Amino acid sequence: MTLFLNGGGCGEQVKESYQLFKEKVDTNKALLYIPLAMEKEKYPSCLEWISGELKDFHFPKIDMITSATELCTKNLDDYAALFIGGGNTYKLLSELKSCNAFSKINAFLEKGGIVFGGSAGAILFGKTIDSCRHADSNKVGLKKVTGFNQVFGAYIGAHYPNDNPIKTAEATANFTQLSDQAPVIALPEEDTLIIDKNTVKVVGPKPYHIFKKGSAQQMEPNQIYFTQEFRKFILSSE
Repeated sequence: MTLFLNGGGCGEQVKESYQLFKEKVDTNKALLYIPLAMEKEKYPSCLEWISGELKDFHFPKIDMITSATELCTKNLDDYAALFIGGGNTYKLLSELKSCNAFSKINAFLEKGGIVFGGSAGAILFGKTIDSCRHADSNKVGLKKVTGFNQVFGAYIGAHYPNDNPIKTAEATANFTQLSDQAPVIALPEEDTLIIDKNTVKVVGPKPYHIFKKGSAQQMEPNQIYFTQEFRKFILSSE
């Protein structure tokens, strides 16, 4: 399993992360793009966006699904990786859980698959998606908000801090409250948390934050940790 969990950036913001993603994937195979966090009418522009973002990868094809049901028909082993885009996290999780798509992605990860998730697509891999509740509207009425829980029992926060001080304050309040239950790894748009077998690192130009037990610790990016070392730090009360 290899996860690239980005805080919600694009283009030059995540150039370094894209380069590491490119080095990891087999660019002779197609990419499967999952835009389900966005509204359906935006899917054509989503495909245009991802094609531009990853134009230097030269994938033979970027295959975009437009429903979770369609995802269930795919053989994920045919793809170099999955790319899960941003938007409304509740909509994304609701659609994936409406059929067997959620379990199918989980099985893909367990077999060693590679996933790049941005914003909603990153939040999805935390303990739950409650880390988006200050920013996303639960218009779909999703009740069960459990995520893939692939980040050592922590939540993933995106777009933090934000250029808008009000949004930053709302996120800080949410992450602080959640951190009494489990840690929150809060990523700026430029940074990407990479979990790759026995190592963990956050790649990017800006500090990220870890909220634990009601307080936040600023962390410097571009440091490599062994998985067990990072897990121990994340779960410690210190």
